Amino acid sequence: MHSDNTPRLHGSVVGFVSLAAALGTAAIYPLQPAIAEVAGGLSTSLGAVGVALACGPVGYLCGLALLVPLVDQFPPRYVLSAQFGALAAALGLNAIVGQVWMLGLVLGVLGACSSVGAGLSSVTARLASPDRRATALGIVTAGISAGILAGRIVGGWLADLIGWRAMLGVFAAGCAVVAVAVLLVLPSVSGTNNRGYLATLRSIPGLYLRYPALRLAAIRGTLWFFAFCAVWSGIAVALSKPPFSYSAERIGLYAFAGILGIFATRVAGAWTDRVGARRVILCGLILAGVASAVLALALSSTVSTLVCLALFDAGLFAAQVANQSTVLAIEPSAPARFNSAYMVVYFAGGSLGTAFGATAAERIGWPLTAFVTAAVIGAAAVITLLARAQNAELGTRATRRKTVSAARVERTHR
Repeated sequence: MHSDNTPRLHGSVVGFVSLAAALGTAAIYPLQPAIAEVAGGLSTSLGAVGVALACGPVGYLCGLALLVPLVDQFPPRYVLSAQFGALAAALGLNAIVGQVWMLGLVLGVLGACSSVGAGLSSVTARLASPDRRATALGIVTAGISAGILAGRIVGGWLADLIGWRAMLGVFAAGCAVVAVAVLLVLPSVSGTNNRGYLATLRSIPGLYLRYPALRLAAIRGTLWFFAFCAVWSGIAVALSKPPFSYSAERIGLYAFAGILGIFATRVAGAWTDRVGARRVILCGLILAGVASAVLALALSSTVSTLVCLALFDAGLFAAQVANQSTVLAIEPSAPARFNSAYMVVYFAGGSLGTAFGATAAERIGWPLTAFVTAAVIGAAAVITLLARAQNAELGTRATRRKTVSAARVERTHR
């Protein structure tokens, strides 16, 4: 529980946290558009650089599991400042590497430290006012979403303008500035987790057994992030093949449709505080499910495709904000280990979705791939509805037991 004198995150501080989360998340993406330039600079193949870039998401998963819980273990501003400092160092080192294996190794460290966005979300949930927790989380999640989009766009633009090595230097300088700013801006609070670090890590798998709310959030979140990544990886394959045969640059422009999703996160946070997470989740899933079904038939129309992608992203981003708010509210005074448990499974679902979408679009075609993603989103909605029905039934049973028990007590006293 919070004490009355616990510092809270308000206004401009939440805005700063959102910007910091955007930069920390973006740090893993800027090399992706410059893969050909990196291969040329290191005198190696595109495949070798692709393998090196894959070390980033692997490191990110490790960061979610190993680094996010630290913000409850120690004073969060020191933990987060250290992560941004490590990001700056890793980006700077990548700017001068001469071997592709070294690039991959440093990208693994970079990926782990870019989980700082999840750490900032945990701190926001802990220090935001309870009646505005989801609203604040929506603002920070908007920053993370913007970082995913801007990391590729700004990275590609700077790589063309000043070269990929200098581009990494710019990102490194930005992370170094934020590392100092975090120390100055974030409230000075101590860690709230009294367990040891290793004990905390060992306790994370058991959270799924002890907390039904975490299980429910993880299952439905994994399903829709699987669908999200399947759509975006699958549509890239579909657009690269005849009859479209679009260039990588043109396909990349479709990502601008995700801008609506960034705005949706802020709106979803506010509405979650007003009407509850379940309604926002169901509305988001319905919107995304319908959009993905229409996408199966609308790919030949660029305008229709962009509109559907925008609505698809908006629905799932809104559902994510509401869903994650339920996870972070399980133990508000120390939410990081719950966030870690949730995000590891969530991200694993996305990795599987990426692999499925690309493979399915190639082998069974885009329409069937899109319909499968719509079905997966529908399954997440059904799980949400069934969980409400089950909770209502359990509540009715508990009420009946209390009524029977009270009647027995009354008869005994008579």
